[in-house]
Amino acid sequence: MLDTLIHNATVVTVDDAFTILANGAVGVRQGVIEMVAGPPAGQALPPAREIIDAGGDIVMPGLVNAHTHLPMTLFRGLADDLPLMSWLHDHIFPVEARFVTPETVGAGARLACAEMLLGGTTTCCDGYFLVADFAETVLRTGMRAVLGQGVIDFPAPGVPDPTRNVIMARAYVEAWQGRSRLLKPSIFCHSPYTCSDATLTAAKQAADDLGVRFQIHAAETRAEREQMERRHGCGPIEHLDRLGLLNADTLLVHAVWVDAADIERIARSGACIAHCPESNMKLASGVAPLPDFLAAGITVGLGTDGCASNNDLDLWGEMDMAAKLHKVQRLDPTAVKAEQVVRMATRQGAEAIGLGRLVGSLEPGKRADLIVLDTRQPRWTPLYHPASHLVYVARAGDVRHVMIDGRWVVRERRPETLDLDEALSQVRALALKIGAVG
Repeated sequence: MLDTLIHNATVVTVDDAFTILANGAVGVRQGVIEMVAGPPAGQALPPAREIIDAGGDIVMPGLVNAHTHLPMTLFRGLADDLPLMSWLHDHIFPVEARFVTPETVGAGARLACAEMLLGGTTTCCDGYFLVADFAETVLRTGMRAVLGQGVIDFPAPGVPDPTRNVIMARAYVEAWQGRSRLLKPSIFCHSPYTCSDATLTAAKQAADDLGVRFQIHAAETRAEREQMERRHGCGPIEHLDRLGLLNADTLLVHAVWVDAADIERIARSGACIAHCPESNMKLASGVAPLPDFLAAGITVGLGTDGCASNNDLDLWGEMDMAAKLHKVQRLDPTAVKAEQVVRMATRQGAEAIGLGRLVGSLEPGKRADLIVLDTRQPRWTPLYHPASHLVYVARAGDVRHVMIDGRWVVRERRPETLDLDEALSQVRALALKIGAVG
């Protein structure tokens, strides 16, 4: 007997063929998708402990946010409309030094998870500091996550001695590896310009030794590229390649200022990219050459970045922006198509962060991470092409139900795994202190 059966649904599988079942059903047992099918006419539904009539609503894989900084919800809107370096060095780094503590990161992370879960994001890939102090909080929300301990070459929250940055990251990974099916540890180097070559190499070696994802901001701004060219005689992607840091377990975040040779290097190495168009636009970093990445066969996931530079964790807005930005930048309405963007927000995102075998599509054998979208409203009517509506129509508020690993974490737009009022109150109280000095 199935644990849960959802039927009478428009099922967007995001499988290899991007199969869409107009009258489909999804069956779940013990946290695993057991069936995805369109029941033959007149045939009885298979038995299940819970049967949900979707009423024609869309059932699809949960969204995958390929790049976040969860505790930075604490700094949402604190320092807007600034260049990246001024934003970082004059505002974010100082306020982090003062307010990012073992006591505060959990509050920021819980609010971030609440926002993502209510908006249909079931998996995120995060990079921040004091990760061991908020990992349990993330687990309690039911979110599936890759959580990367930050590595940077100056004193950081939880790592006052930067000579121990890689040691601390390795210890975190060893402590959390295999501890939960929902949480995978990772190592996150901030960037090539804030980490020495020795740090970069040691961090990547630790990640490879432990078999975890290596994340790094790379080629985000023109200033970064120019600085790297002055210092090393090449851009950041070529520099990382020379150091031997590009392989299939590397996630490059942003990759805006890259050239054709860089794209070839990334494609050859098997490294993946987290594309964050809204953050890149807000910080005026530039427009990443997404159509060229896709044409080169590079696996690209979609990320929001942190709330301090976006300012939300809404992947639906990110999907809409990713599709439109590259059309207008290239003056080509076919530059990035809706189906490609849906894949980036689900299946490719899961592959980019190392979870492609587990989630990202609705197929038998994968973990049951799925969402149900309310399509019975004016904006969704008529519905000719589901992929198009998912990119150009859908909003976070359309998400009715969210399941992760076979467990309902949102039902009828209400979180099942956390107290939302408490989460909001806790961050509001912290914001009074942060805003007074920020």
